[in-house]
Amino acid sequence: MLGRTERESPAHAALAAHLGRWSGVHGVRPESDAGADEQVELLDLGTSAETLATVASIADLAAVVHVGHPELPAPGLEQVLLAGDASLILTAAVAVPSQWTWVGRPGATGGAVVIDEAGLRDCRDLLRTLGVSPRLVPTRTPVEERLAVAGPSGSLVLERSRVPAALTELPGAEHLAALPPVWYGLLESREEWPRFEDPAQVWLAFGPYDDHRGSLQPTLAVIAEAGIDLQHLRSHPSALGPHVFFTSFRCPRVEVLDALVAELDARGVAHRTLAVLPGSEFVPGPQALAPRWAGA
Repeated sequence: MLGRTERESPAHAALAAHLGRWSGVHGVRPESDAGADEQVELLDLGTSAETLATVASIADLAAVVHVGHPELPAPGLEQVLLAGDASLILTAAVAVPSQWTWVGRPGATGGAVVIDEAGLRDCRDLLRTLGVSPRLVPTRTPVEERLAVAGPSGSLVLERSRVPAALTELPGAEHLAALPPVWYGLLESREEWPRFEDPAQVWLAFGPYDDHRGSLQPTLAVIAEAGIDLQHLRSHPSALGPHVFFTSFRCPRVEVLDALVAELDARGVAHRTLAVLPGSEFVPGPQALAPRWAGA
């Protein structure tokens, strides 16, 4: 079986399961030719914490979750994973074409632009450039209730497969259609990380072996000695010490990961592998910055 969090777009999560050929989608087998517009619901597993706890406690249940990007994980997901059961791990990732569109009744102008939590996450920056002030509703809100909130002159940002026949696309919808794909991952409960012979993207969290200035440096040296080039490094305050560190990197084969964590164990460095995502390239990549350094 497959589920999702209560705040996730049901249409995007189901499409991710189809594109990733992840088993358990109700009404669609992995080899099915079901299209993106087919209504397929995943189980609503509640909040993020409830979803993780349920996946960890029920055999043969996995969840489809938004990951940010395999090379640049969403900070909220990193944190909830590390706070969740130690068996939880992401084992696959897939890019899903954006399904968001902007619709309203014929002739609708002005009024509220009603959007749910997943839509605001994916479309916030674009809507800001369009001068739109969204009105947020819970993702569970039925379309009929959203229409009532919007009123006769309002509009909705909605997945294409959920648009009622009475509504039409509004000017500006073409900008939403050009949004980049959204990355989703498959969250499972496993006793050990998957074995892999070809490259995979690994998310590894660790805590310093000791709590003092410079304690991060020896751990980074261990990672460098393993031949690993970090693509992502982020720190966060920890209840068990000053910081934990989240990393993401490309790993050529599982033996390299095995040797790395064995060395961390030997040095007393607490760690946890949060994701092993098969693949050497994840296109499109994270949005690149154009830094302007001091003195440039």
